[in-house]
Amino acid sequence: MTGKFKTGAAAIALLSATIGSAAFAERGPRGGEGPGEMMVQMFDTIDADKDGKITEAEIEAHRAAEFTAADTNADGVLSAEELAARELVRMQARATERATRMIEEMDDNADGGLSAEELSQTVRERRFSRMDTDGDGAVSKAEAEAMMDRFAEGRKHRGGGGHGMGGWMND
Repeated sequence: MTGKFKTGAAAIALLSATIGSAAFAERGPRGGEGPGEMMVQMFDTIDADKDGKITEAEIEAHRAAEFTAADTNADGVLSAEELAARELVRMQARATERATRMIEEMDDNADGGLSAEELSQTVRERRFSRMDTDGDGAVSKAEAEAMMDRFAEGRKHRGGGGHGMGGWMND
């Protein structure tokens, strides 16, 4: 592979990660951001002249800036380490956002953290009440199977994405 080809391939990968791809369109909130959601989140950053529209030139300029930021050794080629480092930064930002939302939603005593009791209560309230559809205080085998069917259907609509941090608590 030539350096130019590697640079072009990495640029395409980076552009896909920035703007979205067909694979993102298949995923829901648990499996990753879709292109529409990603485009909206990135819109103001990409819209350099702030006219409320994104041109191909602005996309190219943004892609070039993203490439330059990822190319930490400035050799014009993105190594696996540089790509991984860039992805880790994005993953960390998403994890921090999700953790912040979890605390906002589940921190009953407003102390800025989640105790084992708060987590346990949230799991009981969210999970058990969803499974106990007849409200009798117990989960029958039929209710458990129905919950699994609903979960499987939801995963299909989300593209089979993983749970990520806290996913078992938030389903």
